[in-house]
Amino acid sequence: MKIYTKTGDKGQTSLASGKRVKKTDLRLECYGTADELNSWVGLLRARTNEDYQEQLGRIQNLLFNLGAFLADAQGDDWITPQDVTDLELWIDQMQEQLEPLRAFILPGGSETVATCHLCRTVTRRLERQMVALYDNDNNDGNSNDKESDVCLQWVNRLSDFWFILARKIANDDKISIFLWKK
Repeated sequence: MKIYTKTGDKGQTSLASGKRVKKTDLRLECYGTADELNSWVGLLRARTNEDYQEQLGRIQNLLFNLGAFLADAQGDDWITPQDVTDLELWIDQMQEQLEPLRAFILPGGSETVATCHLCRTVTRRLERQMVALYDNDNNDGNSNDKESDVCLQWVNRLSDFWFILARKIANDDKISIFLWKK
């Protein structure tokens, strides 16, 4: 089977449901950003030790699930309330080991910490795109509100996870973090 299909040569593509849309469709922006984020997570995973491999692997699989949901794939429970709870648990466990934050942090300190911040900012972009998509879908009456809500909650927690993971890795590796100075 060839990798190219030539069906997108005129600026259109098919969603998982078979519906044809322009490549500028907001739905494609969303799942394209989820794919981009998954690639950044892959880089982060390559840079981190075994302590985080299971969590990062789970996140990569869930990002793929999210992409399927955003691509209008059939089915439900692509992201579950338990997935949101799991992220919250991971965040709480890491945060318990950190000193309280007393200033804003600038991204950087090491390549690994900076990659966490890249994941955080791409996740925030994905969240904004998903809100715009859901707003658009709600106007058309085409949204799956329950599933959309859980997916959006998970993405929101995911950005918090990246922030705490950046702090945790910096702390564990004794890396000085950059603080914002006015």
